[in-house]
Amino acid sequence: MADSAAPRPTVLVTGAGGRTGHIVYNKLKERSEQFVARGLVRTEESKQKIGGADDVYIADIRDADRLAPAVQGADALIILTSAVPKMKPGFDPSKGGRPEFYYEDGMYPEQVDWIGQKNQIDAAKAAGVKHIVLVGSMGGTNPNHPLNSLGNGNILVWKRKAEQYLADSGVPYTIIRPGGLQDKDGGVRELIVGKDDELLQTDTKSIPRADVAEVCVQALQYEEAKFKAFDLASKPEGVGTPTKDFRALFSQITARF
Repeated sequence: MADSAAPRPTVLVTGAGGRTGHIVYNKLKERSEQFVARGLVRTEESKQKIGGADDVYIADIRDADRLAPAVQGADALIILTSAVPKMKPGFDPSKGGRPEFYYEDGMYPEQVDWIGQKNQIDAAKAAGVKHIVLVGSMGGTNPNHPLNSLGNGNILVWKRKAEQYLADSGVPYTIIRPGGLQDKDGGVRELIVGKDDELLQTDTKSIPRADVAEVCVQALQYEEAKFKAFDLASKPEGVGTPTKDFRALFSQITARF
């Protein structure tokens, strides 16, 4: 393992106020003997929500010029920003049908998942960041995926465009495309990696956010995770063996995109 005298890498997690990003930020903070954690959020309110520490930066990822201070001196970047569709008010489940969704003005996937992520990749590259972990989503191989119709946002199309930009950037990368995210305990399931959305044709296509967060942190620690892209899901709790050997997990992956 790494020489104990080696300096701890500084890791910036963006979207640190979001549900998965917050878990990643906390994991990095808990492992302070291994990492120097930084978070990036959009608002002062989000900063206070995750503890308000001095290592949390406030910037709008859509504004490229604001990102430099947060990435300056960082060794690695974990991107967990995402546009979030909101449900239109007035939906009555008792009447059947489906709720309608919308994105707030200026917060469409094109602006957040494409421009905002491109800005982060550019800023990180300019700052000499040595590894970028990007959390995308399964479903990107299908332009007609139902998620794309939410609020007419084409969210998976724009996420995939950002993933491709990262893969072409020259910076060592790990692209993680999880299935459906669950708010359940991490560390108790066997994790499964795949490619090209093949897992969506199976019964195992969801994963706890905490497990996605753990894979993000583990990806920083193994060469086997670099220049790789993969789909990520989990077996149900109690089926198989909970994943502990992450080098072996990353070694199964051969796809670069």
